[in-house]
Amino acid sequence: MGNEKRVLPQNLSSLVVDYIKNKIFTGQYKEGDHVTEVNIAEELGISRAPVREGIRELQNQGLMKSVPRKGNFVVRMGLDDVREIFDIRILLENSVLEMIIMEKKLTEANFNSLTQIIDQMVTIANGQGDDAEKIVRLNQKDMEFHTFLWEKSGSRRRERILRDLYVQLQMAMVIDTQLTGDLGVTAKDHYEIIKYLKLGDLDNCKKALKNHIITYKTQ
Repeated sequence: MGNEKRVLPQNLSSLVVDYIKNKIFTGQYKEGDHVTEVNIAEELGISRAPVREGIRELQNQGLMKSVPRKGNFVVRMGLDDVREIFDIRILLENSVLEMIIMEKKLTEANFNSLTQIIDQMVTIANGQGDDAEKIVRLNQKDMEFHTFLWEKSGSRRRERILRDLYVQLQMAMVIDTQLTGDLGVTAKDHYEIIKYLKLGDLDNCKKALKNHIITYKTQ
């Protein structure tokens, strides 16, 4: 019984984190929106304590900020913020690609798994449904694709840094995809990355990654 009491608040705070993230990534919460503990607690039917913990975690992840005497707000992320996050990502992922290609870390089975993820992305992009929901699902698959590569690189420090950036990367990609408005291109870009990974062509693989990531700069 004692263990259950210790675990429950953590589970509830995780529920709060996922609930608010979903509202942010589907556009129900906009940048700058005020998020109150009372409303979230009422919507989820829980006490305010785990809501407070969940919001604190979202602040640590860079999705929310606390303004003294005003409350908690969804962080505003402009194109400069997106550019900085993606520039950091390009630097780190380029080094991941170098390790994967130079040390031939991917097997045919790995390539098949990556291709299946891309196929799923294309299906999502071409499927029916609300655009906001499709963007969230597409970007989840996008991160699944790249996380696969981070892990295969064998560089635990790079993987850790990229994972720490995960939520901000996801928010940045949501903003980017909303700006470019072409889910199909976002999905199919990954086929080029796979193509050059298979060929062991590092220069063109880096170019394919960069082209996939920096479409926001054309806005």
